Amino acid sequence: MFAIVRTGGKQYRVAAGDKIVVEKLAGNAGDSIALDDVLLAGEGSELKATKGLTVSAEIVAQAKGEKVIVFKKRRRHNYRRKNGHRQQHTILKITAIGASK
Repeated sequence: MFAIVRTGGKQYRVAAGDKIVVEKLAGNAGDSIALDDVLLAGEGSELKATKGLTVSAEIVAQAKGEKVIVFKKRRRHNYRRKNGHRQQHTILKITAIGASK
């Protein structure tokens, strides 16, 4: 069975046992969370009703992404700005799909 869930403004196709990296969610490693915003669910080619459907997940780790360098320059004005950013991520392991509220 698979489901498409929305979290952090992005959509993910998940199945039981999958590991996904999402925007930072509150919680510590080992905590269980429920993803309530299920957009689509199904098995094979047939679709299931998503009303009241949740996806259970376990937080594996809280991590940081790769560093992104932001460099601004205006030529002939001696203007240079260098900045870096590391996005906070949460690594989730999907434990079950279809647990009702």
